[in-house]
Amino acid sequence: MGTGTVVSGRVRKDLSKTNPNGNIPSENRSNSRKKIQRRSKKTLICPVQKLFDTCKKVFANGKSGTVPSQENIEMLRAVLDEIKPEDVGVSPKMSFFRSKETGRSPLVTYLHIYACHRFSICIFCLPPSGVIPLHNHPEMTVFSKLLFGTMHIKSYDWVADSPQPSSDTRLAKVKVDSDFTAPCDTSILYPADGGNMHCFTAKTACAVLDVLGPPYSDPAGRHCTYYFDYPFSSFSVDGVAVAEEEKEGYAWLKEREEEPEDLTVTAMMYSGPTIKE
Repeated sequence: MGTGTVVSGRVRKDLSKTNPNGNIPSENRSNSRKKIQRRSKKTLICPVQKLFDTCKKVFANGKSGTVPSQENIEMLRAVLDEIKPEDVGVSPKMSFFRSKETGRSPLVTYLHIYACHRFSICIFCLPPSGVIPLHNHPEMTVFSKLLFGTMHIKSYDWVADSPQPSSDTRLAKVKVDSDFTAPCDTSILYPADGGNMHCFTAKTACAVLDVLGPPYSDPAGRHCTYYFDYPFSSFSVDGVAVAEEEKEGYAWLKEREEEPEDLTVTAMMYSGPTIKE
């Protein structure tokens, strides 16, 4: 600034607050720090709160079978991709990630974070060899984020309009049959594709953060059904033919009359950051 430059009113006002040495008085510095701290508190949102706020937008419709727009799907996927175990208060060191010799399938722990009629958020905790048997997600869109560990996922989608050997048995096509190790991309399944029926098998201790929209609801007709899966060659049905080299990519899924006897799920208190509705 040249010597003949006129000082603006705003700058002149600020300069008037300096002390004789040209420094800003300590009380003004303190006030400035407090303002910055207040601004920081307003803009800092914990990841699980961000997840909740995003779910409210993505599942605003809340109706069975309604798939969110691609833009909303990508928005929620991006939020989940960034979430880490510590953001939701889980760690492989927790006791329910340790296998216990019981002669049965290891106990699966369920951590409830939030649920309403439009969506739910929860965490499934599986010790090594823990299994969530093959089950469906009727009229639902489901996001699954593997927080840590290695898990085998096998999933199926129904083959449309295929003849059935019985009313409780249908032909399905394998969608996924692979191991996944965290960190990895969030997986998404839809009402009619993406692997709507799936089975989880923990290779190591695993934690899976699930978002279901809308959630299971017996009154709304969204029942959780478990299945047995049989090789394609187990049934011979007129009008159903698959090339020999493709038979491993298909299976017959038969509804279980009851929940699997070897599945034990226990609910524990969620200890991560709380959500403000």
